Amino acid sequence: MAIIENQTGTKKSIDGVELTPKTTTQLAPPKFATVEQERQHRKEKLAGAMRIFGRLGFGEGVAGHITVRDPEFTDHFWVNPFAKSFRYMRVSDLILVNHDGDVVYGSQPVNRAAFCIHAAIHQARPDVISAAHAHSPFGKSWSSLGRKLDPITQDSCYFYEDHTVITEQGGAVVFEVAAGQEIAAKFPKGKAAIHQNHGLFTVSDTVDAAAFWFITMERTCQAQLMAEAAGTPKLISHEVASYTRDLTAFPAAGWLQFQPLWEEICRTDPDLFD
Repeated sequence: MAIIENQTGTKKSIDGVELTPKTTTQLAPPKFATVEQERQHRKEKLAGAMRIFGRLGFGEGVAGHITVRDPEFTDHFWVNPFAKSFRYMRVSDLILVNHDGDVVYGSQPVNRAAFCIHAAIHQARPDVISAAHAHSPFGKSWSSLGRKLDPITQDSCYFYEDHTVITEQGGAVVFEVAAGQEIAAKFPKGKAAIHQNHGLFTVSDTVDAAAFWFITMERTCQAQLMAEAAGTPKLISHEVASYTRDLTAFPAAGWLQFQPLWEEICRTDPDLFD
């Protein structure tokens, strides 16, 4: 570092770079010039999110799925094919499904339960671009209690008064369209739902945010299970929980929180783009 005296006063520099306020890069979801670019981006994020889910141990046999609405054909969604590992998902593996359950792009079958529930959510909620679900260990454990999460940590405030518990079809394998619609009807707003005896669902306007909300909700379930096993947690007040949620839990914040995970998976798993 150098400190130089001149007519205007003292200036500081490092390696010849003057230490003055800079205009920094704005961190926000990208914009696209064409629908083709946006589709490719959504598919890349979808494949990457699934690999992250696999790395975090969210895989459970053939269960679990993340969907993203197609930017052009908005009554269709991209999803992982049936019986394909989260850990090895590639962009080229993804299939496109319409709201009748037909695979219209790709040759692999779709998980019937993924179609029935996710199609119903996408149909009922135009605001939802992406939805995530997996049989993660702490989420399904917490779901058996039939309770909402409490504001016991700063991170749990993401979900304060912004998630619901769905008891309909609790524990059932959902293979009928009507059953999926019954579940979706109990999830008219909010970023997350706890489906009793089943697990967690999270939604947002990007794959990034839907995936991050799922990851942090799983860890929030773990934290509350551990805290209650040790004693009686002290709750964060309504005022503080609401303030923290409003400051940190809007969709673009969820997108931002996902970016370190995205950087990691891009560096370690470049074949996801195949």
